[in-house]
Formats: sequence, C-alpha cells, structure tokens
Amino acid sequence: MPTEKTLFQKIADREIPSNFEYEDDLCFAIRDIDPQAPTHVLVIPKVPIIRIGKAKLDHQSLLGHLLLTASKVADKLELAAGYRIVINNGPHGGEAVPHLHVHLLGGRQMAWPPG
Repeated sequence: MPTEKTLFQKIADREIPSNFEYEDDLCFAIRDIDPQAPTHVLVIPKVPIIRIGKAKLDHQSLLGHLLLTASKVADKLELAAGYRIVINNGPHGGEAVPHLHVHLLGGRQMAWPPG
C-alpha cells in the first residue's frame, strides 16, 4: 500500500474540501471533477484499496456496500430512467487515482459499447 495518502483519503480526512453527496462510516460520494455525464458521482471507500484487482476476500462486504450505496445515491439524484456503474482497474482500464472508486453516471442515454 502507498505510504502517501491518496487524493480520496485527503478528501475523506477533510484535508481537501469537497461537497459530499453522501457519507457513512464506510464510504462517501462526491461529484467527479471531470464529469462524463450530466450526473457523474464517485462512491469511494474510506479504506484505501488500490484497485478492484487488488481487493481481498475481507473486502467483500465493503465492495457490496459500495454498489448498494451507488444505487441509494442514484435514487437520491433521481436517476430512475437509468444509470451506469463503472469500476476502472489499472492504467489501460482508465484508472486515474490508485484508490478504488465506483463511477455512477446518469442523466443521459448511455452508449454501448463503452469506451
């Protein structure tokens, strides 16, 4: 695990100000600074997991919590028409911050295939 705090850890610790869409003991949700849809929120665990490919069995309940939280945030943001959940893994997967996070995208028709 990196010794320096990630950007997301600094936000969780209130070292970098941010507007929280949601927060509980395990995770928080913030708007993406470079939105790829009218609604683009990141659901971020407070425990730093580098990426989904590095998650361990003991992260299983936290990973499920992140997905359920994304759904809860989607309801709050009135994305009933539909939304997409994305988790990037590694540089070729589009990962920009080495701290697992779930992208919640909505507010427009999503294209397929993505990317």
